[in-house]
Amino acid sequence: MTSIARSLLIIAAVTSAGAGAAYAQQTADDAKWIAQCVTDNKDEGQSAPVVLAYCTCMTNKMSSGETRSVSQWEKANPRTQEACSAEAGWKGK
Repeated sequence: MTSIARSLLIIAAVTSAGAGAAYAQQTADDAKWIAQCVTDNKDEGQSAPVVLAYCTCMTNKMSSGETRSVSQWEKANPRTQEACSAEAGWKGK
């Protein structure tokens, strides 16, 4: 199973089970945004858990009415991007 597929399965499990305090408020829409972010970042040289943690953090920081993708939103919010990168354990290039 690819790391992307594994990440998507984790997202689905977390969304449906509501497990964990950080993930308890995830909705189906959040899962969609997280999955897109994971796909957008699959070639960034990070492990699947790091990408998933980063995308989840970014999605949690975005307002519920946001229409831009995480990848678009992060460009306008570099401080949040840096904070989520650090929280996820993202390693620099």
